[in-house]
Amino acid sequence: MSVFSHIEFDHHEQVVYGHDQASGLKAIIAIHNRNLGPALGGCRMWPYASDEEALRDVLRLSRGMSYKSALARLPLGGGKAVIIGNPHTGKSAALFQAMGDFVDSLGGRYITAADSGTGVAEMQIMAERTRHVAGAGQREAFGGGMRNGDPSPSTAYGVFIGLQAAVKHRLGRDDLKGLRVAIQGVGQVGFGLAQQLKEAGAELWVTDIVEANVRRAVEQLGATAVGQNDIYGLEVDVFAPCAMGAIINPQTLEALRAPVIAGAANNQLADAGLAEELRRRGCLYAPDYAINAGGIIDVCYERNGGSTAELKAHIEGIGATLTEIFQRAEREGSTTTAVADRMAQERLHAGR
Repeated sequence: MSVFSHIEFDHHEQVVYGHDQASGLKAIIAIHNRNLGPALGGCRMWPYASDEEALRDVLRLSRGMSYKSALARLPLGGGKAVIIGNPHTGKSAALFQAMGDFVDSLGGRYITAADSGTGVAEMQIMAERTRHVAGAGQREAFGGGMRNGDPSPSTAYGVFIGLQAAVKHRLGRDDLKGLRVAIQGVGQVGFGLAQQLKEAGAELWVTDIVEANVRRAVEQLGATAVGQNDIYGLEVDVFAPCAMGAIINPQTLEALRAPVIAGAANNQLADAGLAEELRRRGCLYAPDYAINAGGIIDVCYERNGGSTAELKAHIEGIGATLTEIFQRAEREGSTTTAVADRMAQERLHAGR
């Protein structure tokens, strides 16, 4: 299939395939839009079932990064990289050195960072071969001290801020004490969100494909563990998807009971048309690329400089952005995704 006729192609500027026989690297980089600056987006490693599945993912994710940076008012465009491979068994220094060479071949048009299946260690290896990588060093952490370049704490904090805004708009609540939240995925971001919700007095239900992650949430946060398919039908106030995308689909939608969906996962809606069904049901959906922008904001500050206080204030702006989206959607009788798309497109067009 031609990239240009692909259903997820959205006037992407560049889609590049990379292969290194010696290391086994098979990767795709997609640059969606650079009107506001160089394209920045994470490098995901995943055992895709087919090349088509990998292409679909990188096209969707890169577009989401353009919109995410635009809504977050960052001087960045949108791009993404995917490596076809198992992140648990397929990693090697040679693989990520080759990936670093691949990124470098684009001359700075694309800047990579950590994503699902990759982390700081992989970014440090890639940084040996290219300077167009973010999240490979140390920076000051919230509350003092130092941490490595992992942007997950900032992503989790932004989702927490966005969840608060959604709860206030839909449920009219200024505090989270006693709020019932179902979290799908308690890895780095999901667990960070769970910690903040626990501190705010919320009650938690969790699930994850990794049993150790669930056990940690149960033991450290007093969360209730539920089955992977049971997480959707719980009688809770908020459903927080913090794992992989496309989990809001016709099947799961029939089970969902929560009046608010606010989580960290990318591309949560399997089909854009589901946004209208959510609106019809009175379910407030926080568009994923608006609520999970904390990580990209963190990476931008790492590259361009700025204090921890400035970073924190910028992330907290996610709440105001979502409130504007919610209010406009209500006023216009539109979906939150349609409004968020229009706002992002307006900013991208203005930066042309």
